[in-house]
Amino acid sequence: MSKFVDGWKGYTGRRCNEFLNRSGAFWTEDYWDTYMRNEEQQLRTVRYIESNPVKARLVAMAKDWPWSSARFRDDCDRLRLVSERGLSRPQHD
Repeated sequence: MSKFVDGWKGYTGRRCNEFLNRSGAFWTEDYWDTYMRNEEQQLRTVRYIESNPVKARLVAMAKDWPWSSARFRDDCDRLRLVSERGLSRPQHD
């Protein structure tokens, strides 16, 4: 898994730096994973990930980041998934 993540981080880091007209390290050097013990931990982790572009000052709101699941949240902050037909269905979180 660490080799896969290293390759993914190398590729996406270069592309993100190109997009942002930046250079240098984009990702941290290390890699770690964790077992999701329950739904609550999974939800906290998703929120943490969704907030990263805001913390990095790339966007003002998480939903503004084009690659974030946050852009699929409705007015009640529920995650909605878009189907191939363009319809959405609520996902409980």
